[in-house]
Amino acid sequence: MPKLILDKFAHGGDYNPDQWLAYPEILKQDIELMKLARVDLLSVGIFSWAKLEPEEGVYDTKWLHEIVDRLYENGISVLLATPSGARPAWMSEKYPEVMRTVEGGVRLHHGNRHNHCITSPIYREKVYQINEVLAREFGAHPGVKGWHISNEYSGYCLCEQCQQAFRGWLKKRYGTLDKLNERWWTGFWSKTFTSWDQIRSPEAYGEMGLTPMKVAWRRFVNDQTLDFIKNEVAPIRKYCPDKPVTINTMGFHYDYDYASFGKVVDFFGYDSYPSWGSGDDFETALNTAFTFDFVRGFSDQNWSLMESTPSQVNWHEVCKLKRPGMHLLSSLQAVAQGSDTVMMFQWRKGRGGAEKFHGAVVSHDSSADTRVFRDVSEVGRALEKLSPMLGSKVQSEVALIFDQQNRWALDAAEGPHKKQQYEKTLFEHYKALKLLNVNVDVVHAEQDISRYKLVVAPYLYMLLPGIAEKLKAYVSQGGTLVLSYLSGMVDEDDQCFMGGFPGPLGELCGLINTETDALYDWDKNGIAVQGLKGMREKYGCGFTCALIKTTTAKTVGVYTDDFYKDTPALTVNDYGKGRCWYVAARGEQAFLNDLYSHVADEAGVKRIARELPRGILVSRRSLNGKDYTFYMNFSGEERTVSGLSGTDMLTGLPVSGQSVLPVNGILILEA
Repeated sequence: MPKLILDKFAHGGDYNPDQWLAYPEILKQDIELMKLARVDLLSVGIFSWAKLEPEEGVYDTKWLHEIVDRLYENGISVLLATPSGARPAWMSEKYPEVMRTVEGGVRLHHGNRHNHCITSPIYREKVYQINEVLAREFGAHPGVKGWHISNEYSGYCLCEQCQQAFRGWLKKRYGTLDKLNERWWTGFWSKTFTSWDQIRSPEAYGEMGLTPMKVAWRRFVNDQTLDFIKNEVAPIRKYCPDKPVTINTMGFHYDYDYASFGKVVDFFGYDSYPSWGSGDDFETALNTAFTFDFVRGFSDQNWSLMESTPSQVNWHEVCKLKRPGMHLLSSLQAVAQGSDTVMMFQWRKGRGGAEKFHGAVVSHDSSADTRVFRDVSEVGRALEKLSPMLGSKVQSEVALIFDQQNRWALDAAEGPHKKQQYEKTLFEHYKALKLLNVNVDVVHAEQDISRYKLVVAPYLYMLLPGIAEKLKAYVSQGGTLVLSYLSGMVDEDDQCFMGGFPGPLGELCGLINTETDALYDWDKNGIAVQGLKGMREKYGCGFTCALIKTTTAKTVGVYTDDFYKDTPALTVNDYGKGRCWYVAARGEQAFLNDLYSHVADEAGVKRIARELPRGILVSRRSLNGKDYTFYMNFSGEERTVSGLSGTDMLTGLPVSGQSVLPVNGILILEA
């Protein structure tokens, strides 16, 4: 697949010159300001369809040629965007079937964005046509480094075209209605289908009781979106197969299994908008780190920060400004965790529209003499100093499995909790791992895990084909695996495994899950730990507690309360050359912190740093035997870090022993 070729870490953001064509002095000024801010890469044309095709079949690309030429002449490259995220009004008027249908059969009116039907043959045709025009005219342009496909794909349509496509998808997956009825267990509540036309998407006005249908619909939406992206990319591959394509994702966005999109796109972008200053910035930084590592796991390669704000957004409940130093710190946190770009939304604030008060590099005063512009320029200078580490990657010995299909299945399940809190629960495990001062890869279930010393797979409720076998092979060959309650409950069609839980993982875990207790928020139990180095004698637990009976596993922690007091709550099972830990309850954060400290040390996981003050987040990239270690201060206070050795990449000065990091300070050591 084509690569994004950079000679330094790219700096830039979204640029919307089509909104300023009547102001040539503004467009001229933009170039000069971009040079001052050390901007060298821009996403151009994201929502420009109405300007590119003002009426059907009539294309106006002259203005875009002038912009791309002018940028290139001044050393600024572009990721040229396809405009499918927001169609022109003439299309909605002439072809109303391109508009999205929502629950109750209501077709949306023209407006907003991302409200089209991705199944619509007409919409696909129009998208292909405009993309072909752009690819043919700009594919060979030396200033076009790659392609930015659409913008933040989201949602789905419930129109009859989509219903027919869903039925076709089901036919391909199951072959016959008899097979579908068998796999969906439709005998329950007399839901047996006798015609494909009886099947519709799950919705409040129809079927909501078939949990396999809910998962199937999510898979269909994902596959249909992937097919839509293929249609978008096809003309680009035709005219410029050497140019890479990307999409800007939204991290833990619920609608899609982004990792599957790696079949079509060459690298992934991510739009990052943490709520800095809304509470504990260190906790926000940990959440952000979780997302960054998740995005990096889509393709097991470096990614791109496609959108961030240099100051504030306009859509949070409270749109707080970034404090001094935070723009540099938060931008370089992305680089620390594998991004090769720092890009912002947007370059210049618009005069009108919904995002006219969204943060931008250049505000309505068009001045470079602002705090924000100076902050952005500082990031540009810093990225230039980091050029020696271009090509480096985040190397991890620890992996956390976050499986989107498993997430959908858990949410479809009726019990033991109405809200399963999958993302929140996995963050608790991630936080405990990250606090060990190690790199963590957040990977999908089907990814290769053989290279890791420690793999954590909590809440693995649904087992896709081959996953149980892969986990067994990993442990038997010497790996350390951590599983938890509600693992190995159902197969890929949400049917319970027969013979007891955790199904195919029972032998690996060395236990049987006989019952599962759900606790109210005010319910509490405890785990009494028995003889594990570095762990306290007792921790709190709640939310979900599995009642288990060991077969070959060793009990190293028991419940302290309720009728299942003194029964196993934490076990470890030797399997082949490795070990499998089973956490039977949702323990408090301190429990996870101490448990993973013990397990990681036992597994031989090397830490970047052994002890750091609270509020310091550490990450490392490596290349050709050199390590580039980022120490980031999110504590809100000055912090002193010890045990340092290397060269400060931002100052060029040697560092030995300790260093004082100011509020929102960052130290990047080359060693």
